[in-house]
Amino acid sequence: MARRKSTRGSKIQPAVMTLEFPGIQIPAGAGEVHYIDLSQVASLVNRRFYRQGINWAVAGVKILSSDTTGNPNGIVSLRKLPNTWVMSNAWEKSFRAWSKMNREAISEAESIRPKFLDFKIYADAQHHQAGYGANLLPDGFTAGQWVSSKFVIPKTNGTDDTISHEIVAVGANYPGTGASGLNAVSLIEGYAASRALPDILDPNMPDDALLAAGSTPQNYLGALFNDGTDQTADVIEDMRFDNKIAPYPFENDGTNLDTMYPNGANQNPNLQIHDYEFITGTTIGGTTRLKGGNFPCGLMQFIFSNTATEGNCSYWIYLDLIPGNHRGYLCEPMTEM
Repeated sequence: MARRKSTRGSKIQPAVMTLEFPGIQIPAGAGEVHYIDLSQVASLVNRRFYRQGINWAVAGVKILSSDTTGNPNGIVSLRKLPNTWVMSNAWEKSFRAWSKMNREAISEAESIRPKFLDFKIYADAQHHQAGYGANLLPDGFTAGQWVSSKFVIPKTNGTDDTISHEIVAVGANYPGTGASGLNAVSLIEGYAASRALPDILDPNMPDDALLAAGSTPQNYLGALFNDGTDQTADVIEDMRFDNKIAPYPFENDGTNLDTMYPNGANQNPNLQIHDYEFITGTTIGGTTRLKGGNFPCGLMQFIFSNTATEGNCSYWIYLDLIPGNHRGYLCEPMTEM
């Protein structure tokens, strides 16, 4: 019997599945925020390039904690890019605009296209301010080049001047200067500003739809089966005013004056919570587990707080990934999120 050759798409390539990040020392009463970029980390530990535009699957997260007093008390929360259609569409629309910008710029000089050109973004303004140089790396590893993408935007002053901006996923545009010295634009806020708004009323019912008292109603079709009661008129009155405006705030809805997309500038301008745990002296073996899930762009934000009144607390992070067909890992392109 002939042995069937496995195709490249079906073969699971070898890849590092457990990632260890060195201890983070936090004094009593203090807290710190740290970021992990799974694509950067996978590129380092496997010595091959993984694009950031991947929705990564994570089996689980383990936090080991120890305290100089022997009685650790703390909190750890894990956040990520939102799992929403807004985030997915915002990422893809900006990615395609960035790709078009690059194609047009090098259309006459394709040979200068960098081998590792990639659409890389920051999670939020705090990540942008810290820079990729502050990303957590696996124990014993040194970073290679990992550089944020930029939008080069012409100025509207009638000159040939341009200005470059890096990119954050959530929050407002122009949050301030980052580690590179550049400001940033927001994927979600840019997407919100590029889209049409809902109608203020849907449907926009004519006044003649009302079944007013009298023998000559304009809405005669509605009056055909009126048995002499005012039930139909009351129902139509409810229809006229209730459930006609979208159940989410939006610009010019009669109350709000600016766009209100989730995780944009004005509606929860933060990363999405993934999990949250308390660390106490009764934590068995100093081990705290956070649930697995998917992480768009492989970006993870860890917030550690040492709530003890004295003593430093150390936290080690262990990530378990999942074997799959994307160069050894279970994940999907952001364009398929």
